[in-house]
Amino acid sequence: MLLSVVILNYNVRYFLELCLKSVESAIAGLDAEIIVVDNHSSDDSCRMVAQLFPKVVLIENTENFGFSKGNNIGVAKAKGKYLCILNPDTVVAEDTFKRVLAYAEGLSELGAIGCQLIDGRGQFLPESKRNIPTPMVSVKKILGFSKAYYANHLSPADTGKVDILVGAFMFLKKEVYDAVKGFDEDYFMYGEDVDLSYKVLKAGYQNIYYGETAILHFKGESTLKDKTYAKRFYGAMRIFYNKHYRFNPVLDVLVWLGIFFSRFFSKKPKQFTTKATSHVVMTKNLDFDIKLPFLAKTVHSTDQVAAQTQVVLDGNSMDYRSIIEVMMDSKKSKELTFRVLPKNSQFIIGSDSSEHRGEVLKL
Repeated sequence: MLLSVVILNYNVRYFLELCLKSVESAIAGLDAEIIVVDNHSSDDSCRMVAQLFPKVVLIENTENFGFSKGNNIGVAKAKGKYLCILNPDTVVAEDTFKRVLAYAEGLSELGAIGCQLIDGRGQFLPESKRNIPTPMVSVKKILGFSKAYYANHLSPADTGKVDILVGAFMFLKKEVYDAVKGFDEDYFMYGEDVDLSYKVLKAGYQNIYYGETAILHFKGESTLKDKTYAKRFYGAMRIFYNKHYRFNPVLDVLVWLGIFFSRFFSKKPKQFTTKATSHVVMTKNLDFDIKLPFLAKTVHSTDQVAAQTQVVLDGNSMDYRSIIEVMMDSKKSKELTFRVLPKNSQFIIGSDSSEHRGEVLKL
């Protein structure tokens, strides 16, 4: 088998449905499998997967094992030469895996490949490509000076070597994953992707940021910036620091101080306050007649859309690549927001902020 797509889910049933529909389209024609590992969700995620996606390998954990162990459980069942670790709150384009596979096959010392990630408003997510979080870089990040944390030598659309990739989309050979012993289970949530990326580098492989393809990552579903976020995130950074850097009392104190003062210096997540004053449906279906919870006219391009409009993207008539491209190409000055109507689904879904949970409206 060529590819195994491993998706770890926890209580994001509707985002998972959209994700799986996009992944099924993206693996069409490939010798590939989808593995969903559910970390003991309390919603009906597992029932939905069993009913709507019978070909998906479903693993139902009896407790929430966290990100690292959950993914390791899925990878242990994988049969593919390549793995793609994928978040359930993502949407991939129809050609995402084919393009990344074609690029990967030409690399001799491939470690992991990441791609361009955009949020629910079409804006680039800088954590798509990062530098090694050395102790000093981590302290600066804690105090709000994050420029050195990101790999700014590459633009979002560039392709090139980077140190750290994001776990929402991480593509690598299974033999490489096994060689570095996968995700370190000392991390429960946050920091696992940093650790794996760094272990891959230390093993002599190259990590590549492939900016020629983009996926949608709603992000707020898996990285909610609640009051415990800073403690968990910077606690994970300290685990990374202790594992990979020689003990230095001075730097150790600096990191501890940074973690302590992060509660005072960390900025609160920005609220997206712009409210949609109108709604439109972007569709290729001239007879669109699905009842929505608000009045909306149909359009064929965002050029026809006024400012502060919420755009519902019709997955019944648009492919996923087109949906992603519309979101990326929209004029940000219009302050547009987006919702996706998945194909053959009775809900619309989206997010106006990468730092807060998204919205699901059942039809």
